[in-house]
Amino acid sequence: MVTLKGPSLFVAQFVGNTAPFDTLDNLAEWAASLGYKALQLPCDPRLFDLQQLAQSQGYADEIRGRLDRHGVVVSELSTHLQGQLIAVHPAYDTLFDAFAPREVRGNPGARRQWASEQVALAARASARLGLTAHATFSGSLAWPYLYPWPQRPQGLVERAFKELGDRWRPLLDTYDRHGVDVCFELHPGEDLHDGVSFERFLAEVDQHPRAKLLYDPSHLHLQQVDYLAFIDHYHVRIGAFHVKDAEFRPDGRQGLYGGYGDWISRAGRFRSLGDGQIDFKAIFSRLATYDYPGWATLEWECCLKHPEDGAREGARFIAEHIIPVARYAFDDFASSTLDATAQSHLLGIGGER
Repeated sequence: MVTLKGPSLFVAQFVGNTAPFDTLDNLAEWAASLGYKALQLPCDPRLFDLQQLAQSQGYADEIRGRLDRHGVVVSELSTHLQGQLIAVHPAYDTLFDAFAPREVRGNPGARRQWASEQVALAARASARLGLTAHATFSGSLAWPYLYPWPQRPQGLVERAFKELGDRWRPLLDTYDRHGVDVCFELHPGEDLHDGVSFERFLAEVDQHPRAKLLYDPSHLHLQQVDYLAFIDHYHVRIGAFHVKDAEFRPDGRQGLYGGYGDWISRAGRFRSLGDGQIDFKAIFSRLATYDYPGWATLEWECCLKHPEDGAREGARFIAEHIIPVARYAFDDFASSTLDATAQSHLLGIGGER
C-alpha cells in the first residue's frame, strides 16, 4: 500500500503583486511556514520562465534548489489557462482572449497554436523537474449545447469530441515521450466535466495511457455526481488530486444551475476545507485503498473565508486526513503457514479413495 503525499498548495489563487505572493521564493517561504511540503505551480511568467525551464536542466535545477532551501518541492505544473485555449467555442472568444498574450488576441488560430506550444513546453519542463503528472483543462467546443434545447443536430456532440481528441492527441503523445501524465480537471465549462464526457474523450484518443484525471470532488458534488463511486470507477486514471470543499443546498427557488447568482447566493458553493459537505475521510480512505501515489493539493476557493485563513487551515486539514498506510495486516500476529499437504488435510481433500 502507498501513503499519498501532502499537503501541497496550488498557488494560482495566491500569486499577486505584494509580498509574500509576489515571487516564487516568497510564496515558497510562506507556504512552508504554514506546513505545506509542495507547491502546484501554474505556468505563469511571474513565477518562472516556461521556455527556459523546458530547455535548460540547469535552470530546472536552480528552481528545485531555491524551493529546497524553503523546504518544499514542486508537486505538479499546471496549464489550466493554456489548456482552456486548446478548444474555445466562439461564444467565449472575447473572454478567453484575456488568457493569451496580446499578439494573438483576436486570432483564434494563432491563440490555439500558442496554447498548444505552451502545453507542449510544460511536458518538457515537467520532465526536467522530475515530475510525472501535469494538471490542465481540456477546453470546450460543445459546452454551449450542454442542455439539449433547442434539440442538438444529430452528430454535433460526436463531432465536437472527435475534434477535441484530434487536438489533444499530439500533445498526449508529447507527454508520453517525456514520461508525464496529463491530468484533466473535470470542470463545468470544459467538455470534460464528468465521467461520461471523459470516457467519450478516451474513446477519441484510443484510451491513451497518458490521459489521466485531476480528481476534484467539489466539481462532482455540485453536479450531484457520487464522488466516492467515481473513485471506484476511475481510480486507475486518477493522477492528481485537488482537495477542495463544496456545499449544495437547493431550495424552492434554485438548484443545480444557480439562477445566474453570484457565488455567495448560489445553491452550490465552494467552501474552505471543513466548511462544506465533502466527506474527505471517506475520500482519503478510498484513495489509500487504491494506492493513489500522488499529492493531496489544496485548491483554495471559498465565497466566505479569507484566503490566507483558508490556506493556513487547509495545510493542517490535509495533514490530518492523510492516512499513513499499514505495512502489515492487523491480524498477522496470528498467521500460520502450512504446506500443500497440510492445507489439503484442513480442507478434507486429497485423501479420498
